[in-house]
Amino acid sequence: MKNMEPKAVWKYFDEICQIPRPSGKEEKIISYLIEFGKKHLLAAKKDLAGNVLISKPAHPALEKAKMVCLQSHVDMVCEKNSTKQHDFDADPIKTIIDGEWMKADGTTLGADNGIGIAAQLAILENKDIKHGPLECLFTVDEEMGLKGAFNVQPQFFNSKILVNLDSEDEGELFIGSAGGINTIARLRIKTKKIPADYVSYKIAINGLMGGHSGGDIDKERGNSIKILNRFLWTAPKKLKINIVKFEGGNLPNAIPREAYVIIAIPKKNELMLKEHLNQFAIAIKNELMITEPNLKILLTSEKITRCVLKKKVQKRLLNSLYACPNGVIAMSKTMKGLVETSTNLASVKFDGKDDIIITTSQRSSLESSKDNIANAVRSVFDMVNAKVEQKNGYPGWNPNLKSEILQITKKSYKKLFGTNAKVKAIHAGLECGLFLAKYKDLDIISFGPTIKGAHSPDERVNIKSTKKFWDLLVDMLENIPKEKPQ
Repeated sequence: MKNMEPKAVWKYFDEICQIPRPSGKEEKIISYLIEFGKKHLLAAKKDLAGNVLISKPAHPALEKAKMVCLQSHVDMVCEKNSTKQHDFDADPIKTIIDGEWMKADGTTLGADNGIGIAAQLAILENKDIKHGPLECLFTVDEEMGLKGAFNVQPQFFNSKILVNLDSEDEGELFIGSAGGINTIARLRIKTKKIPADYVSYKIAINGLMGGHSGGDIDKERGNSIKILNRFLWTAPKKLKINIVKFEGGNLPNAIPREAYVIIAIPKKNELMLKEHLNQFAIAIKNELMITEPNLKILLTSEKITRCVLKKKVQKRLLNSLYACPNGVIAMSKTMKGLVETSTNLASVKFDGKDDIIITTSQRSSLESSKDNIANAVRSVFDMVNAKVEQKNGYPGWNPNLKSEILQITKKSYKKLFGTNAKVKAIHAGLECGLFLAKYKDLDIISFGPTIKGAHSPDERVNIKSTKKFWDLLVDMLENIPKEKPQ
């Protein structure tokens, strides 16, 4: 990264990539930020949640400018290909330059939101950039439920302008985002023994694109859990499929890319299983040939196990997964092209010998619609007598087209690049709505470089767009107006 522009941003991004920072395990990056503040003689503090605030005095030319807070989250989504050996708690992220893109070697890159952190550090270090009084807020545990933003206290920072650096489309200025909630269902595991003449197989779905359950939910990508469950649900009864284990997906905010099931069937039905799975694979690949060209459905033999799900539990599991809504529910009537409401069937996990845990995530820019789709999902699992809980709800961020920081940033973009930036809202959940709930007069905007494939091992950041993102951030800071007298 040494020769890439802007040098300071890539220098700090490289340092960040060496620091493990899974959600909920951000101790190392927090210590790094506190030490950064000490090294550069800047005031740094940490709150009880682990959020860090580093403050920098104004450049002499802009001492009377309004105070601005730049904000990013320090955690990253930890996803990897099933064939990749990587310990996110200990191993650094290995980066690769691929043409105009930077990506990682078989894992998520962490540009979401590492590039934002790197830009903040580059500005804090720089003594030549003209800006007013500056605060840099680094929040924790954003990806697993916005926990850092939830726990920021109203007096932790003082700015009236907040610039969120967690957007992923250069040339687009975001002034609104969706609210969301997770719906989690638990089915009690009950097992039975099977006859001695049964054999076991593993059916695996992989090669899907996955992606962000907000930003990519409208791409019509395959959901590995839905695909695998569809096969099991539609399989002929005479196959006598018995489920040993069914797992897929990992995180609420990621479209599941991989899933597998281990089954037991009578040995005499082996050929029938292979023929039916082959027919199913042809049909599904034909359906998804445009959006999922790399879809793979693999069948391998497994060591026989004598315990399988009881028929009633298996039926409840397959029926609920089939009936569970997934994907775009409604498009916005006020902002063309914006997804208004969606839901993501995110993961299925067998929790030891006790429970099957099914995690889903609902989003909407309308609070009433968010509640409605969450209730619809809940009703599916209620009907199969699952234990259901809904948590990690967060508010949306309503657009303000009269925002002062929006007008300033639009002017900077036009001046720098000769074209108008697009003003948009995003279906992904940002922390901005939570800040507004505690800082009522906060003026907020969000922008960033172009990042594709976030929340998947295909995550990559466009190098040229990172330079444009940096130039816009610097110019915007230089044009913050003076604070009006009280």
